[in-house]
Amino acid sequence: MKRAGQIALMPFPYTDLTRSKKRPVLLLRRLDSAHDDWLVCMVSSRLHHAQPSLDWVLNPDDDEFAATGLKVASVFRLSRVAVLDGSLLLGLLGAVSETRLHDLRNRLGHWIAARDTST
Repeated sequence: MKRAGQIALMPFPYTDLTRSKKRPVLLLRRLDSAHDDWLVCMVSSRLHHAQPSLDWVLNPDDDEFAATGLKVASVFRLSRVAVLDGSLLLGLLGAVSETRLHDLRNRLGHWIAARDTST
């Protein structure tokens, strides 16, 4: 049974939608009870892509690492989100704590609500 906070393997689409890549994702939230659609964020081992004010880096020496099922230091890229059908789930790896999930949702919400200074 899927639940928010779990880390799953799913095909994550490239931004141009030409391809997808099987990768870990964090299930952030189920969109509604009528559909098995999930808001997810990409999890990547490319730490240099992390946006410090938004993304979260998890290292093997962090207390939370073992529960995630990840094998290497990873960045939870809240700057890369998608809505994916739950039927695309290829497997579950582990999970983050409720506290961490709440923190990540708050980061994403604050980032979305922040004034856009790039224009």
